[in-house]
Amino acid sequence: MKSYKIITKIILALAIGFNISCEELVSIDEPTDKLVRSQVFNSEQTIISAMTGIYNELYQSSFSNGSRNSITVLSGLSSDNIRNINTSNLERMEFEEHQINPENSYNLELWTSAYNMIYMTNSFLEGLESAENIDGELLLQLEGEARFVRAFTYFNLVNLFGSVPLILTTDYEENALTEKSNIETVYQQVIEDLELSAEILQSSYRTGERTTVNKSAAKALLARVYLYLEDWQTAERFSTEVINESSTYKILDSLNTVFLANSDEAIWQISPIGGGGIATNTNDGSIFVIDPFFSFFASIQLRDDFVQTFQQGDKRLEDWIGFNQSKNAYFAHKYKITASSEFPIVEYSMVLRLAEQYLIRAEARTKQGNLSEALNDLNIIRSRANLEDFQMLQPSITEEGLLNEIFLQRRKELFTEWGHRWLDLKRSERIQNIFGTSQNWEPTDIFYPIPSQELIKNPNLTQNDGY
Repeated sequence: MKSYKIITKIILALAIGFNISCEELVSIDEPTDKLVRSQVFNSEQTIISAMTGIYNELYQSSFSNGSRNSITVLSGLSSDNIRNINTSNLERMEFEEHQINPENSYNLELWTSAYNMIYMTNSFLEGLESAENIDGELLLQLEGEARFVRAFTYFNLVNLFGSVPLILTTDYEENALTEKSNIETVYQQVIEDLELSAEILQSSYRTGERTTVNKSAAKALLARVYLYLEDWQTAERFSTEVINESSTYKILDSLNTVFLANSDEAIWQISPIGGGGIATNTNDGSIFVIDPFFSFFASIQLRDDFVQTFQQGDKRLEDWIGFNQSKNAYFAHKYKITASSEFPIVEYSMVLRLAEQYLIRAEARTKQGNLSEALNDLNIIRSRANLEDFQMLQPSITEEGLLNEIFLQRRKELFTEWGHRWLDLKRSERIQNIFGTSQNWEPTDIFYPIPSQELIKNPNLTQNDGY
């Protein structure tokens, strides 16, 4: 653990030019990282530790840590699944009310933490190019892992902010003045990174833990990317390839085991060990679960109208949703542990899991007119939730009716996970129907504002429409 923290600091030192550029782009000296880089990339042990440092940083970075300032919480607030308990936190209320000020510090943290992660992966990839006398298969594996993390980060950035700067090097002077790339160009880079990752990554997990990425993780994210791009055939192909890895991944009958560390449903998770402290609980558990004895710390609750979409007998209502009497509030209970310092770690923060792949394939098949096979995929998720097959409820199924049910099941299955509901509403153009009557809502609210601090530092950046 100590060596991981040291290497993380070295990687951060490599990224210091960009870290400073997120804070003070003007009047900085060129970072002198050549000596540090030569130290990191001169042995297999230090290279592996450097990649571990990147994974650990995902648990500390605002956008990916699952806590109050993460995509999971902030984009969850932007959707219609969760809301703030404490309305005095005005900056978080801005996400809920779709009135985000470009000077919002949470919005800034989403942006800067993502770009710091991108710079770390860029620095790591450049370092791999200079590595000598290192096993070639290991270098390919680590390249695939780093490219995956970069693609994953850009996927989130482009969906939150729209057109964003596409930064692929550690040239801090060039990066500091980079203009936005259009959404299509960013997606092209995401696909390029992921397809190469899917080609060179191993099928097994390098460490035996599902906190590193493998070939299936790259394919799972590719399935999501192609779904968002409405390339239904390719989305179906990649989700099928993941689903077919049945010796590794399974839909678990017990919902209370889904979010356990290295569960059979997990494709990729983030470990709390990346926090570097003594806590071994996930941030997701500590932010969403309303503790019966310390409810005054609670800041997030599920919306009542969302909870009411679950019918009686749905296991997700029973196992994934709790109720706190003192707050008179429902809360997400996917993660059970709010505070822990015990080993082994019981829960990891889920990023990619098999249930999403079935829902991706169901949607892709529906869009291609293959309603019967789409129903089979949908019913796997419904059956696990203890619901009857959908055709029992609607014998005369239309494409529109099936798509509506798939999106409803996505909402119920993936709530409080990585802003799925917010992104689903946007990509399916259903968002106007949900928020169009709200006094605060404007169509341009589908993208968050470019932080005003970044516009000051980079005169080539332009603000998103509506801000």
